[in-house]
Amino acid sequence: MRRVASLYLPNLPTDRLRRIGARVGRRHDAVPSGLAPRFDPAAPPEIGTRIENCSCPRGGGWRPGARWARREEVAVQIDALPTHQRPPIRELGRRSEAAEVPFRRGPSVQKIERSIAASLPPSGGELPLVTIERSGQRMVLTAVCPQARALGLHVGMALTQAQALVAGLQTQPADPEADAAFLARLGVFAAQRWTPRAAISDPSGLWLDLTGVSHLFGSELRMCERILRFCKRLGFTARIAVAGTTGAAHALARYSGKPIALCASGQEAQAIAALPIAALRIDERALATARRMGIETIGELVAMPRGPLARRFGQSLLTRLDQALGRASEPIDPILPEEPPEALLRLLEPISTPEVIDQVLRDLLAMLVASLEEKGLAARTLALLCTRVDGGEQRIAIGTARPSRDAAHLHRLLAMKIEQIEPGFGIEAMRLVAERCEQLEPQPVAHDLSGGEASPDLSHLIDRLTTRLGSRALFRSSFVESDVPERSVRRIAPLEEGRDWPRNWPRPVRLLSPPERIDKVLAELPDQPPVRFSWRGRMHVVRKADGPERIHGEWWKRRGEAEAVRDYFQIEDEDGARFWLFRRGDGVDPRTGDHSWWLHGAFG
Repeated sequence: MRRVASLYLPNLPTDRLRRIGARVGRRHDAVPSGLAPRFDPAAPPEIGTRIENCSCPRGGGWRPGARWARREEVAVQIDALPTHQRPPIRELGRRSEAAEVPFRRGPSVQKIERSIAASLPPSGGELPLVTIERSGQRMVLTAVCPQARALGLHVGMALTQAQALVAGLQTQPADPEADAAFLARLGVFAAQRWTPRAAISDPSGLWLDLTGVSHLFGSELRMCERILRFCKRLGFTARIAVAGTTGAAHALARYSGKPIALCASGQEAQAIAALPIAALRIDERALATARRMGIETIGELVAMPRGPLARRFGQSLLTRLDQALGRASEPIDPILPEEPPEALLRLLEPISTPEVIDQVLRDLLAMLVASLEEKGLAARTLALLCTRVDGGEQRIAIGTARPSRDAAHLHRLLAMKIEQIEPGFGIEAMRLVAERCEQLEPQPVAHDLSGGEASPDLSHLIDRLTTRLGSRALFRSSFVESDVPERSVRRIAPLEEGRDWPRNWPRPVRLLSPPERIDKVLAELPDQPPVRFSWRGRMHVVRKADGPERIHGEWWKRRGEAEAVRDYFQIEDEDGARFWLFRRGDGVDPRTGDHSWWLHGAFG
């Protein structure tokens, strides 16, 4: 069962700057440029001034009477002599006072450190700190610390207004690249220490895949507490949330208001129902539309029909909602890419016969299955890559309906495609790669334990049929919420759970796509069913009829269907055949349709 954590650092830019300032305050050699003494090589040094950029630890100068030793050629000659042959200091005219202890801080260094400490914020961080950047002709705030936020400052406010509201406001230029670099380093650390699947979710947070990892730290709660303690030691404010989907974890971490929010798998809808719709990561345009409609929370959004939502907000809103509720998958791109499990065999001699290829394939499967068992994974897609002696490469691939690491079953699927390999002058290397893997989770027992006959597992049969016929040849039909019949059904995977069909109105087993037009229709307008009609060159006389069932067009999807109307009838002819007909229009207003008749399906 998948578990995803969202680590959120709400004050990343300001916390990073305070961390840098605290580190500078602890180091006397990290002197700000405005406080460091400047050294000009062309100007003569002042008496008693400590020269920081000079290799000599003490100051000093030359006596006026020793000008001969100040010439460059003489200095070079003196430096070339051995130490015991050099002239004494008195002859060179240099000062001979005692040198300072190299490791003792002089009064000038202490003065500089006092100036640094005075320029830094207090240890409690009471002084507000903001980051700024230029936007057009003005400077605006891009990040504010909690103290500044408590004083009424917010992101996007003009700097002049902020300085008028808060006296002594500390400002620093925004550095998004440095913030992103720190977040990347934190992600690498998380991938090395907490979970191998860590990714950057946005400029202020990380995603951590805790599937199969949290028990190593005791529990999910203890692991979250350990992560928050680590962030606190670094000087960063953090919040973390764990859920079964990335969208729900992201929303809870940012809008729940709790340092640690744990959501049980399957309870995402209830956990995020009270959160604002901004937690779904939708754009500002969709948020403005929702505010005009009076939609405030995700729960209100879930209760609304999907058709009008797609028309008003676009498909991106429904995609984010499905990702948060677990209806749609959202992959995590790890910051440290993972190599897919694979097995490689380099052959001593080229092979070309199907029997030998099959034997090498068995050996590769045994190696790959052992690697999958070690990682707790199962394969959904396998690719066999055969390298020929001429440098060419042959590739065959298979897929499974469910995650599997059954070597015998996978071998049967791959053996069906061995005949597609063209060995040429011979194959010198074969590589088997599990391109798509999933966690192998336990499946519920489909029957009771009283000794009754177990229901058959159709996954192996579906895999064999799909391998032989193609992935699009095998599917199931599922109901979709739509008033228009041709849009109310979609294809799904053979083992995917479909939605039940509505019971209020019967529908034919087979729908024609597109509907076929019928002619020579005799019917009384506006609401009577046809008496007879001709379809595919044959005349049908109606014996029984039921209807009409009026269906309006979906104006929120297509503007041309704003006034469209269809009247459906269930028809039975003299031979007992039952059809599903409809007339375009309501039989009165020509704007609703041209009053033509169409056959849309057949019963039985």
